[in-house]
Amino acid sequence: MCLAIPGKLIDITEDPNGVRMGRANFGGIVKQVCLEYTPEVNPGDYVLVHVGFALNKVDEEEAERTYKLLQEMDQLQELDVPSVEEPFGVTPGSTSP
Repeated sequence: MCLAIPGKLIDITEDPNGVRMGRANFGGIVKQVCLEYTPEVNPGDYVLVHVGFALNKVDEEEAERTYKLLQEMDQLQELDVPSVEEPFGVTPGSTSP
């Protein structure tokens, strides 16, 4: 089951195509996320992220409660998938063909 996972937004940038992106911290794991659906967020805000897209802003209390519940349910596997900046099929630390 794929669930939205709460993360704390670290910074915001734009990719070369003008897409609003950011880095979010998910319990010590930092991933790049797309912020196009959440133009109101700023660094320090908490967002719910599903498959690399921040879907909405949540407060810190809700983020912590949701993260703890997902941990208890062992539903944080989504954090183990390659991040946006890692090319598909390339293992981190290896070189591209």
